[in-house]
Amino acid sequence: MNIMPARTLSEKLAILSDAAKYDASCASSGGQRRDSRDGKGLGSSGGSGICHAYAPDGRCISLLKILMTNFCIYDCAYCVNRATSRVERARFSVEEVVKLTVEFYRRNYIEGLFLSSGIIRSPDDTMADMVRIARTLREQEGFRGYIHLKTIPDAAPELIDEAGRWADRLSINVEMPTEAGLNRLAPEKDAKGIRKAMAEVRLRREASREASYTGKRKARFAPAGQSTQVIVGADAADDHAILSQSTNLYANYGLSRVYYSAFSPIPDASKVLPLARPPLLREHRLYQADWLLRFYGFEVGEIASRGMLDLDVDPKLAWALENRAAFPVDVNRAAKEMLLRVPGFGTKTVQRLLAARRHRTLRYEDLAAMGAVMKHAKPFIVAAGWSPRGLTDAAALRARFAPPPEQLSLF
Repeated sequence: MNIMPARTLSEKLAILSDAAKYDASCASSGGQRRDSRDGKGLGSSGGSGICHAYAPDGRCISLLKILMTNFCIYDCAYCVNRATSRVERARFSVEEVVKLTVEFYRRNYIEGLFLSSGIIRSPDDTMADMVRIARTLREQEGFRGYIHLKTIPDAAPELIDEAGRWADRLSINVEMPTEAGLNRLAPEKDAKGIRKAMAEVRLRREASREASYTGKRKARFAPAGQSTQVIVGADAADDHAILSQSTNLYANYGLSRVYYSAFSPIPDASKVLPLARPPLLREHRLYQADWLLRFYGFEVGEIASRGMLDLDVDPKLAWALENRAAFPVDVNRAAKEMLLRVPGFGTKTVQRLLAARRHRTLRYEDLAAMGAVMKHAKPFIVAAGWSPRGLTDAAALRARFAPPPEQLSLF
């Protein structure tokens, strides 16, 4: 019988924070505003002096991000913490996670907690411990900071319900872009069960926003919504399939965010996994494309018509280069929908542009002041004092934006 060696809290933290780095879905945007400026409780999710910093790929960097344990009864091929992995194992107690969260907050290291876990004993046992951590922080420690719990689809509905009462955000990972990929690499998980759990979270959130017959609002349930994560590059799914799945998830389950995590080769990997990780730039392009689908009016077929996104240029620029007949766009006359498709124009830039042109004719010089990236925009627009002439149709236009070719190395 193998007995796990006794570990200090510092040793557990080193192991379980490192094990949590593969989970990207820890943003805290949209959380309920809680603060302790009234002299009651501990922590804050939006008061003075508290801010949420994000890395360029969208990851939140102000949360204590740990696993409760990296022991797991499942054997998902792509997971470094799978049952047959030979990684160092550790497990926090409920009290240890509570202590770490409170002490880290008091030292101003963090603004909240992102908690995930391997599955120990059973989904219900694991979820019950995670719920107890959140409940203890809220009720006993008076913690008002942000809490994000990674929920377990197979856990009992009453546990998920309680988790949503204590946490700001819940997330349930779909893991693979396709059901076939999940069946192949994680046969112990059930794609239909995952989606059923996501649907239940959505229904509970919607019910919590409805007023009761007395006119009082019900208790908040996961006010920051739910999110999920997709592993990119562990199977053969292309970017079109990944983005199609994301579009479906946003539409059907009201997700706040889909996160994309490039597959990273792991020790003692299964032969069914690729030997090399996909380019990190692919993950970045998926985030850009996701933004275009959500806020710019694009369809999946428009930006991933060839299956894979262009790694050399961003998805909006790639679309504009392939659809030059739609340009140049007159910034003083074009509809909002078309302005949003101009490379270098963000949503705020378009809002400012539409407001300003009601009162005056816009010149080229005005656009940079509104936040437009003119290096990208100028081949695709017409403004007072500016016309791209033949630049829009120039054969070398793509070369102006794509990185220069590199000599391949054999070593």
